[in-house]
Amino acid sequence: MLALEDVVAAYGQSQALHGIDLEVREGEVVCMVGRNGAGKTSTMRCIVHDLIRVTGGSVRFKGEDIAGLEPHQVARKGIGYVPEDRRVFASLTVAENLKVPRSYAANDGYWNVERVTELFPQLGQFHSRLAGNLSGGQQQMLSIARSLLTNPQLLLLDEPHEGLAPIVARDVIAAVERLKSLGVSMLISEQQLHLVHETADRIYIIDRGRMVFSGTMQEFERDPEIARRYLMVVQ
Repeated sequence: MLALEDVVAAYGQSQALHGIDLEVREGEVVCMVGRNGAGKTSTMRCIVHDLIRVTGGSVRFKGEDIAGLEPHQVARKGIGYVPEDRRVFASLTVAENLKVPRSYAANDGYWNVERVTELFPQLGQFHSRLAGNLSGGQQQMLSIARSLLTNPQLLLLDEPHEGLAPIVARDVIAAVERLKSLGVSMLISEQQLHLVHETADRIYIIDRGRMVFSGTMQEFERDPEIARRYLMVVQ
């Protein structure tokens, strides 16, 4: 479904990614793990062309090279993106935020406002509240819900648990597990592997803008030296 091959990317003259290879197959949940600043967000951004420039390699989605597309064109191809900073419309209510996206799926697809509020019941409870007055966890739920309303074929989640209280993080984990049960293809970046341990089909470890490991969770666990070297205490 998604294939990055030898991708090089930069912010201005500063190179951030150095030959990234990554694949997400249909119906699969792939986790990209690494320490802060390792290149997880940059990899996400090079897929959707958010503030970064791809200078080498290829980014292909369903066989089509999307490296030259604008961000809105990438969304129309069927890729949903939930950035680390959430980017909700703070001056709009929850209900108004959920009216903004349009579905790019044939026949409008599975996801609608009713189904995303079923996934995140708090959004239904606070439908008239300004998004800027929501907690960080509620804003994260709103950002995921808004992306789902485009009915993406692939969902990118950039550190979805970042800064959340443990009890709220569990709600987000439960939602991700629910999405997996529905067959949603996902690429998730995380610092803390235990948060997606049960969800990920495969993992990649990134360090200093390079992929240093790829494999199943079982393959990763067979070599504890990998976690010690690249993740330190983050397991």
